[in-house]
Amino acid sequence: MNLAEHYDQLYTGSVARILAGNYETDPLINDETDKRFGITLVIRPDQATNTQIQQFLTEVKAIEPNQYFYQNSDIHITLMSIISCYKGFDLKDIHVQDYVSLIQKVLVRHQGFKIQFKGLTASPSCVLVQGFLTETLNQIRDDLRNVFKKSDLQQSIDKRYAIQTAHATIVRFRKPLQNPAALVNLLEKYHDFDFGIFEVKQVELVYNDWYQRARFVKKLHVFAMEKS
Repeated sequence: MNLAEHYDQLYTGSVARILAGNYETDPLINDETDKRFGITLVIRPDQATNTQIQQFLTEVKAIEPNQYFYQNSDIHITLMSIISCYKGFDLKDIHVQDYVSLIQKVLVRHQGFKIQFKGLTASPSCVLVQGFLTETLNQIRDDLRNVFKKSDLQQSIDKRYAIQTAHATIVRFRKPLQNPAALVNLLEKYHDFDFGIFEVKQVELVYNDWYQRARFVKKLHVFAMEKS
């Protein structure tokens, strides 16, 4: 996959929908009783990168204050969704250490790597930072697919879609947009903005809700990555 082309196609189509009023809002994002949970391997950007993201979000808030904005504690890249969120999943249903052991066997074979957050893209319901990955991340994902396929552990890897990007969602639409044109102008301003390059020094296995909100996330294990 050519990531730049993928992000550009997503951006072009989504911006057109936003300007046409054909975007989507999420009715569940404010629902504290939403019971969709799963387990995920996530990567967290460093503080310097998050600071750049929050500066951009400050500008979005001035235009669209009623939307949902990700705090630093919630910003993440999904390395792999091991069990996609669904209603009724509970940690009591699995043996966490089995997952930790299997994932460790994969990660120990790989060194740390870097990710660049450069530019923005969008979906009909979100604003996303474009992440550009090294081949190492793809190799880790492929290795995880292989070991879980051979195991009898509960998993839903690639059931929704095969993850190939390294984006981070930073805004979700939860209310009708007040000024779509102004929002799109701001997206254009930051379309190629360099938010930073950070080294992936660790990967977290978490029990999480659909939106990775810190108050619902439970950290199950932290895997240290060897220096590249």
